[in-house]
Amino acid sequence: MSFELETASHPENLRRVAIEPVSRVEGHGKVTLLLDDDNRVHQVRLHIVEFRGFERFIQGRPYWEVPVMVQRLCGICPVSHHLAASKALDMVLGARLTPTAEKVRRLMHYGQILQSHALHFFHLSSPDLLFGFGSNVASRNVVGVIAAAPETAKKGVLLRKYGQEVIRMTAGKRVHGTGSIPGGVNKSLAAEERESLRKDIYQMVAWSREAVQIIRSLFEKNLAEYNAFGRFEAQSMSLVRADGAMDLYHGGLRARDATGKLLFDHFDYGRYWDVIAEEVKPWSYMKFPFFKNQGPEHGWYRVGPLTRVANCDFIPTPLADRERQQFLAYDGGSAAGATLGYHWARMIEMLHAAESIKDLLNDDDVVGTDLAAPPGQRQERGVGVIEAPRGTLIHHYRVNENDEVIRANLIVSTTHNNQAMNEAIRQVARQYLDGHEVTEGLLNHIEVAIRAFDPCLSCATHALGRMPLEVAIVSRDGTPVDSLMRDARGVCTRA
Repeated sequence: MSFELETASHPENLRRVAIEPVSRVEGHGKVTLLLDDDNRVHQVRLHIVEFRGFERFIQGRPYWEVPVMVQRLCGICPVSHHLAASKALDMVLGARLTPTAEKVRRLMHYGQILQSHALHFFHLSSPDLLFGFGSNVASRNVVGVIAAAPETAKKGVLLRKYGQEVIRMTAGKRVHGTGSIPGGVNKSLAAEERESLRKDIYQMVAWSREAVQIIRSLFEKNLAEYNAFGRFEAQSMSLVRADGAMDLYHGGLRARDATGKLLFDHFDYGRYWDVIAEEVKPWSYMKFPFFKNQGPEHGWYRVGPLTRVANCDFIPTPLADRERQQFLAYDGGSAAGATLGYHWARMIEMLHAAESIKDLLNDDDVVGTDLAAPPGQRQERGVGVIEAPRGTLIHHYRVNENDEVIRANLIVSTTHNNQAMNEAIRQVARQYLDGHEVTEGLLNHIEVAIRAFDPCLSCATHALGRMPLEVAIVSRDGTPVDSLMRDARGVCTRA
């Protein structure tokens, strides 16, 4: 599928409009639009303009350093990388986790889900949802939310704070902790830590239920707009438990086509490369994954909360599962296919995370002392997959006989969603911008579509092999002097 609304056969005759940077997301990206004199949109693209190369400089490091190193990819979702790497290296060691190690990791992970979803909804997306996509930019921010709805804003802050406390007590620090190690964990909860978290968890569950109702009421109030906004048909993929339940920590891969038909189910993620391939494009540092048997044009898909809620058979916590059923049934199921449905699904997952934390805190294994499993049969390759807040996260490592990482491949949630995000902004451009005079409010509609996916752009720029690259030299007054471009095959040409 092409991202262009029309073929831009003579781009030199078109006007270029850039949204740079895309705001209220993690990382650096921009959107470019090509418009003619009648403001007709000819092309829309999301460009990821930062490159961080973790896949390369991990090579040569001892494998036990990796879970701590890779979480430096991000300050918002470090736990997800920490755990995905640990799971991959469990496989390298042939280690089978103890009940305490697995449950402490799960507790850490659900703390991450809770704090990340609260941050995204209350801090980053709620200004658009509460005030309107084209509202006054001066108040369309978190300060405006605090002024207009102080109690709601306060609950969002405290939900995130609680999730960070769960992370601190399981990982050692709120950001970039060291709690998970290959083969287990290096600490469990102390008794006083467990009691401290128990004291507030029922309040967190109650506030999470309120958050689900906030986004539901916004859908009810703006049903026609929300259902149509950036809507497109897409295939989907997520982890599911062996019984089909949502499991954000472990499971097999399940994928569906745009009609809901299963493409594969309970697929062993240890061989993800049999079903997923990746390509690169010259205008973005982010890769474009696709289902291998369909090819890059038709095999793209989306991941994340919207996919997970619709893809599983049930959620194994009662309050969240009840909300899931209502979400899927709402308006004949229309919300489950809407780009803005991500926000509703995200709050259902936040409720599930709060319920899961409650259940784990009542399990004595989280204060156990059997923290690490003995090594089993050593493997040269390890794959760890987890459902990060933004979607399916894949870490893949090869380790040599000297315990050095010799290959690393990361496919992060935002990378899986790359083509889906481009499709969303293409649809929004067609709906709201085409033929209209461009204003800040209309351009914000493009950003609203991107924010629905909660992208982590800094996590997503780790392409393996030859990367497309363009280097431009300009004079002091901005006049182009020279330009050199390298394509995905490594061929260099001058513009």
